[in-house]
Amino acid sequence: MTHSNSRDAELRARAEAVIPGGMYGHQSTGLLPDDYPQFFARGQGAHIWDVDGRRYLDLMCAYGPNLFGYADPGIDAAYVRQLALGDTLTGPTALIVELAEAFVALVGHADWAMFCKNGTDATTMALTTARAHTRRRVVIRAKGAYHGAAPWCVPRPAGTIDSDRSHQIFCDYNDVASLETAVAQAGDDLACIFAAPFKHDAFIDQAEPGPAYARRARELCDATGALLVVDDVRAGLRLARDCSWSKIGVQPDLSTWGKCIANGHGLSALLGNDKARKAAAAIYVTGSFWYQAAPMAAALETLRLVRDTDYLEQITALGERLRAGLAERAAVAGFSLRQTGPAVMPLFLFDDDPDLRRGFCFASEMLERGVYTHPWHNMFLCAAMTPADIETALDAAEGAFAALKRQAPTLSPVPKLAFLTPTAR
Repeated sequence: MTHSNSRDAELRARAEAVIPGGMYGHQSTGLLPDDYPQFFARGQGAHIWDVDGRRYLDLMCAYGPNLFGYADPGIDAAYVRQLALGDTLTGPTALIVELAEAFVALVGHADWAMFCKNGTDATTMALTTARAHTRRRVVIRAKGAYHGAAPWCVPRPAGTIDSDRSHQIFCDYNDVASLETAVAQAGDDLACIFAAPFKHDAFIDQAEPGPAYARRARELCDATGALLVVDDVRAGLRLARDCSWSKIGVQPDLSTWGKCIANGHGLSALLGNDKARKAAAAIYVTGSFWYQAAPMAAALETLRLVRDTDYLEQITALGERLRAGLAERAAVAGFSLRQTGPAVMPLFLFDDDPDLRRGFCFASEMLERGVYTHPWHNMFLCAAMTPADIETALDAAEGAFAALKRQAPTLSPVPKLAFLTPTAR
């Protein structure tokens, strides 16, 4: 439990008075074990420090934005240099052109780029572009898939109305027949098919995209004139140096990007092919900070590192070592631990743990040993991590499994996380 005299506890109490619910979004109260810190003081490389001075190896990487390490000196230096010249100006700097050129050169399907601030901005812009291009209404997306926090896609329905979610048809990810049924139901009103780079829903096992499913999505869009959108906000640049579906030979018409493209500085993007260019030029989208130059400078340096370093191979090897080591230690301790998703974006779930009591206990024990994990959300590896960091995590896991084994018979149920469970989505 959080100590009542801690700095974190003090801030929580103050937040309760001035922030609805004390906190919002993915850090809302009750979504993590009670002993998890709510507030942090700083980050460096692969580590974060909470406001009470405790240091953790961070396997959440800020829920994805940390790709090359917190406070990467080269990326942050580019940001600071541009900040001194100008950041939010009346219009964009030349960096917007340079960054669009860099993305078009990097991503196979892309002929153009537009920039915004959050993943939700990018996915909503993709939907708007698809509807402008096709002059149709229906979007098909997978049940349980997360595409942002706008009314059309937010997982928690409070404050939304039925019309916010109208003209949507849901299919089962990786189920070709379900996808075909959805397309038939849409008829001649299909604007686009949205696809996650892999099945990364919360609370359930992750799944790689089936090549047959991805190819069929492409074929159905081609046959109907709809656009195929790959939402790469979460996974972009962690699975490939191109759009994630390039690994299985399928190119979308539109792709959405965010999180790590500027290594933690606020920036997201919509990339598209020439087919969708006219529609993208026709829609009206903007924001006071969408032209900010400093994050674009950071993004240019991030993309340079993507091109010129072996970061991807490095984090992949580290992820595979973590996965193998956890499997060994779980087996020795007598637990069946399911590890799913790409090795660089792992999810840990225990068998026979429907209310996550084992998962929450394991996460708390890892935290006690200096490793920040998550009991039901996929995690992330970053290029600042080292083999020694992975061994630290595995040593922590060995202790955490032992502690879980001792506590398992007396663990209490975890309060229901109702608004995020698959049935609620």
